[in-house]
Amino acid sequence: MRPLCRDCLSEQGEGARRCAACGSPRLIVHPERDRLAIAHVDCDAFYAAVEKRDDPTLRDRPVIVGGGRRGVVSTACYIARISGVHSAMPMFKALAACPDAVVIRPDMEKYVRVGRQVRAMMLDLTPAIEPVSIDEAFLDLSGTERLHGASPALTLARFSARVEREIGISVSIGLSDTKFLAKIASDLDKPRGFSILGRAEAEAFLADKPVTILPGIGQSARARLAGLGIVRVGDILRADPRRLHEALGRDAARLLALARGEDERQVRTHREAKTVSAETTLPADLASFAALRPVLWRLCEKVSGRLKKGDVAGASITLKLKDGGFRLRTRTRGGLPPTQLAGRLFAEGEAMLREACDGTPFRLVGIGAGDLCDAVHADRGDLVDEGTAETARREAALDRVREKFGAGAIQRGLVFSPATEGAARSSSGERAPETRSRS
Repeated sequence: MRPLCRDCLSEQGEGARRCAACGSPRLIVHPERDRLAIAHVDCDAFYAAVEKRDDPTLRDRPVIVGGGRRGVVSTACYIARISGVHSAMPMFKALAACPDAVVIRPDMEKYVRVGRQVRAMMLDLTPAIEPVSIDEAFLDLSGTERLHGASPALTLARFSARVEREIGISVSIGLSDTKFLAKIASDLDKPRGFSILGRAEAEAFLADKPVTILPGIGQSARARLAGLGIVRVGDILRADPRRLHEALGRDAARLLALARGEDERQVRTHREAKTVSAETTLPADLASFAALRPVLWRLCEKVSGRLKKGDVAGASITLKLKDGGFRLRTRTRGGLPPTQLAGRLFAEGEAMLREACDGTPFRLVGIGAGDLCDAVHADRGDLVDEGTAETARREAALDRVREKFGAGAIQRGLVFSPATEGAARSSSGERAPETRSRS
């Protein structure tokens, strides 16, 4: 099979190491190249790449996108990663590792706009797209050869070049015949990577990799496998099936298949949100219920807004707290009447928060709604519960006022508690703590 240049997209002679037309060494060569159609596309250091695109003076500087000193790293550019900075690292550790870094607050609206541009380009390739996050997705290009007049590999190479040319950021692409292998391949040659992992080579390729490369293997499963002497993927295939099943139950069969490079999961065009949540890292640790209560209310308003915007409701509510040692606590109440209302989210969350406040200072607070259903089932009330419908009407009226005059037009009095004056200031844009919302 003749090599394909990723930069000028021209085919090369057999055995070529550089493109004869443009001199690029970035050639795509693989015996299964034109028979594979499942791809994983991942934008490289996405938030940081967008910021560098918009400010060319940052091009050669280490850039960290994230919260203040008490926040965490959302994204680090590849220059900062050389110093050991990585996503989810506490900001103070990141700045200690890379003191010359330029720190930029996340601008989610901008990132979402750019992410949608990339997604629109993906839709030009195939309708079979499974978003994983704002900056990555699986694509199934099966049967698109006639549409594009090219193999999936060439179509993806054209797509990569188009993203760089028209959007100004880069992507890395993994191509295989399963989602699992495509995901692994996309991480092999970042940034601006294009890697192919074929079925014929999968088992040998995976054999010496740590078991944590397999999806679903967290620290607990890793420890159980280590107890069986299994630390590499190849060890799974050599293990006693009976002992493997005793340690992992039904998950044993799935891991055996993955260890052979087999993955029956299809690219799913629609991914329904499982939860809608919001969380915030506080400017200073807070321990008292009175101080944390206003923070919780603001988060409940955010979740309520996202539920209403998504036309869904939650029948379970989860409170999330993280202490100064980064230890996580969660409380969940399920089986609740579906709701979109901030007041009802707050009532359940407040009760869980009161129980959780035992004097421990917390650095992060979060609230989420789960067990999502259609909004038609939410907050209907009945003859016994006439107050719910009235509460829903009242919140709807407040929403209309805020939509017209801004989110801060009407606030509950508890938001202005002196105990959280610093956190309240963050709502107006001063010293705002890092806040992340997801659905």
